[in-house]
Amino acid sequence: MTRRWAQRAVIALLASVVLVIGAGCGAQYPRDTHGSLRAATGGSLRVGVSANPPWTEVGADGEVGGSEARLVESYAASIGATVRWRVGAESVLAEEIDEGQLDVVIGGLTASSPWTEKMAFTRPYATAQSPNGDSVKLVMATRPGENALLISLERFLAHQDRR
Repeated sequence: MTRRWAQRAVIALLASVVLVIGAGCGAQYPRDTHGSLRAATGGSLRVGVSANPPWTEVGADGEVGGSEARLVESYAASIGATVRWRVGAESVLAEEIDEGQLDVVIGGLTASSPWTEKMAFTRPYATAQSPNGDSVKLVMATRPGENALLISLERFLAHQDRR
């Protein structure tokens, strides 16, 4: 019994040392490779949008609307950011987010989107009907490696009303 207690005490001590060292180094997890969440918080969230009504709509004057645009604007407000929109085709936006020119991409993206090598997708946040009547799971995308931004966005989406 004494030996078991000593082993537990050593394990607890080692765990405490690891936690103290991690905290002292300013380690924060999840972490962004390029600091997207830190840069956007209190600044600008760079959002690529591909027109795909009713989720995303782009007016002739370039004004962005739709249910996903409203969600992104609410998310940006929750981190003290303003949204800088970039309208384009999904293929162009996939390249731009992969190159670090964008933080988030929206446009009625689904979990089966072909851009998985260029973007990191949130967990599905809603289910909708596709034009052919199939049920699809909607996702948003962030730059790969920007895990703090991805988790922050996922947490926000998880607390929104489901469709």
